[in-house]
Amino acid sequence: MGQQVTPTVVLLGTLDTKGIEYGYIRERLHENGVNVILMDAGVLGEPAVQPDISKEEVAKAAGYDVYELLEAKDRGAAIKAMAAGAASIVGQLYTEKRLQGILGLGGSGGTALITQAMRALPIGVPKLMVSTMASGDTRPYVGEVDITMMYSVVDIAGINQFSAQILSNAAGAIAGMAKASAPDLTGGKTLVAATMFGVTTPAVEEARKHLEERGYEILVFHATGTGGQSMEALMRDGFISGVLDLTTTELADDLVGGVLSAGPQRLEAAGELGIPQVVSLGALDMVNFGPKDTVPKAFQDRLLYEHNPTVTLMRTTPEECAELGRRIALKLNQAKGPVSLFVPLRGVSIIAKEGQLFHDPVADKALISALYEHLDTTVVELVEMDTDINDPAFARAMAERLHELFQASVTRQ
Repeated sequence: MGQQVTPTVVLLGTLDTKGIEYGYIRERLHENGVNVILMDAGVLGEPAVQPDISKEEVAKAAGYDVYELLEAKDRGAAIKAMAAGAASIVGQLYTEKRLQGILGLGGSGGTALITQAMRALPIGVPKLMVSTMASGDTRPYVGEVDITMMYSVVDIAGINQFSAQILSNAAGAIAGMAKASAPDLTGGKTLVAATMFGVTTPAVEEARKHLEERGYEILVFHATGTGGQSMEALMRDGFISGVLDLTTTELADDLVGGVLSAGPQRLEAAGELGIPQVVSLGALDMVNFGPKDTVPKAFQDRLLYEHNPTVTLMRTTPEECAELGRRIALKLNQAKGPVSLFVPLRGVSIIAKEGQLFHDPVADKALISALYEHLDTTVVELVEMDTDINDPAFARAMAERLHELFQASVTRQ
């Protein structure tokens, strides 16, 4: 057995304002048996603790002079510059195998700076951010990567009985992550992505089982906005070879203003990259909001369903469904690779079937009619099935068609 190498954790932060706290957590990391590289990204003053990588080096990595940033007195520009420099350096450290984890401490500005650098690292590299912002909306910080956010409870301003425990916990957590290793489960299997929501789970589970029997490894993404973004980021990074995009609900949130939008470019990556894709209309009957009292006043008279105490669903109207149909058709028409669109005629979610709260034949007809009007069937294969989306036969048909498209694409290569 070879000698075990001690992992290294990079500590990234603003040592002019948080130096005492970084010195404390560096000691805790050493106690947890890891090496530490301390990087300074502060520009306001001198570091309170000696870094291993200076603020001058960080600024230079982004093409700036740190003292010019200080003289400009533009905090936003300085954060942006130092974040870019830090991202460049941590990327280089990872390439050189000198980074097995990264940890940061900060308020709003520090969290924005540090997490930008963290997002430059590959998925799977341990990333822990202790932040005063971790109990709110963390999406701007986490993005589509695996950053772990830990709420600091008290501000990161000195060492006291509360902060000492929280920072010690953080040190133990990142040290444990840096030491941990996952078993190799790659096995040479082709990776296929699938999108799922609670109201399309039966379909995705059936399709996943069918594809696994065919020898594929399935990555299921929760269609929560960041889920779709993460999936498409992995496509662009070359990991995904086929897509079962059964749940395209994020497009409804983007259109109407729900909280789970994946952005206007959703449903474009696979087509641009020529990846075989089989697409459906899962959960386009709904737009997502938070607790019921957070639904915008403009929507208070709409059909709402309290899915759970933190999620309220709103039924899409015929007009919204028609626009969704148009957008989906235009996106799929641009595909450079094989694409098949499966249309379930009896409901696009568990609660859109006949007898359920969101059953609306007029809205469904508007969606399907707009699709048919704008779809270029010389590019997109259209498959209608007289089932609801969660029917096992529908799920298996989608999965089998993806298998056929992938096999055909491999043969052509």
